[in-house]
Amino acid sequence: MELIKFLIDFVLHIDRHLHEIIVNYNTWTYLILFLIVFCETGLVVTPFLPGDSLLFAAGTFAAIGALNIAALLIVLFCAALLGDNNNYFIGRFIGNKVYEKNYRFIKREYLEKTHAFYERHGGKTVIFARFMPILRTFAPFVAGVGTMKYPRFLIFSILGNLLWVNIFCWAGYFFANNDFVKKNFSMVIIGIIMVSLLPPIITVIREKLKSKTK
Repeated sequence: MELIKFLIDFVLHIDRHLHEIIVNYNTWTYLILFLIVFCETGLVVTPFLPGDSLLFAAGTFAAIGALNIAALLIVLFCAALLGDNNNYFIGRFIGNKVYEKNYRFIKREYLEKTHAFYERHGGKTVIFARFMPILRTFAPFVAGVGTMKYPRFLIFSILGNLLWVNIFCWAGYFFANNDFVKKNFSMVIIGIIMVSLLPPIITVIREKLKSKTK
């Protein structure tokens, strides 16, 4: 319960927490950000870690000179790409038996939703899911479990991560000095999370409506 409270507070007040990390750890901040993004992307058991909001917040700190924007983009891209690859090969190792057995640390609901999304959009899911919390954690895993060849997966992964890291980091960088953003940072973060969650919610609603009409 305490962990959940801390994670909620960390996400909603990520600007304050990131400021504390930068002050206390200086250049080690890049390693901390790398580990958070890698784990959120590369481990099926940690889809709850911040992603979009973290990149946006990091971009705002780069705008005021607390972080270097070039180093930030490189570190976060590498973290996301390596995370994708790690998850892909975990999925490849486990194989289709993941659908036949219940694993304690792999939430069945998320797995099935990602599989359905993958069936609908094919390889582009790796790119689309990059902008959707939870799904971005399971998409490379499902790709590894499925029949997607690694070279094809790698191309989609590179494109998706380049777009994801650049869009959110530069958004934070350019809006850092906006008065509304500065005064309502927590609301902006909530807005980013809500917008990110809309596509999978809409997909689930559509699937339910289709099942009712059959």
